[in-house]
Amino acid sequence: MRRRRSGLNFNRHKRKTNVKLVKEVLLWILQIALTILLAFTFVYFIGLRTSAVGQSMAETIYNGDNILVNRFVYAVSNPKPNDIIVFKPNGNEKSHLYIKRVIGVPGDTVQIIKGVVYVNGEVFSEAASVSSIEEAGIASEPIVLKEDEYFVLGDNRNNSEDSRFANIGNVRKEHIIGKVWFRIASWREFGFL
Repeated sequence: MRRRRSGLNFNRHKRKTNVKLVKEVLLWILQIALTILLAFTFVYFIGLRTSAVGQSMAETIYNGDNILVNRFVYAVSNPKPNDIIVFKPNGNEKSHLYIKRVIGVPGDTVQIIKGVVYVNGEVFSEAASVSSIEEAGIASEPIVLKEDEYFVLGDNRNNSEDSRFANIGNVRKEHIIGKVWFRIASWREFGFL
């Protein structure tokens, strides 16, 4: 019988670790962590999904269409004319989100004369096919946009509640959620906007 000696034993065999297996496990952990970080970033900054309510953006976006919103873009830039934005009307947290097209930006003067939109005295260059406006609302008189205000209209101009009406009015930048960048309607009708 062998007796066990007390104290340190330098003759013991070390357990061999499988270096290849450890590297593979660490690589898997790193890949999973990176995927989770990428997914979180995408969902937080870009991945807001909402659906259109009503026909105010018809021909571009229809009632019930799902859209993806880039919430990050306006943190580093400002909305531009013809951008399609999502916003809270007057910052109302309880209202559904509105989807409209930017017509006027801060410093612009917007007016609707005989069904035509004028920005700074010139006819607005539309990115979508729209009809003549029947009701100019408060835009029948010139509207000068302040530093953080945007004038928005729906593409379905005669069936849209937008900046022409006092209950919506000009949209402040702080109420803008983001820019619409993708529409999901069906297999045939989806894509970038």
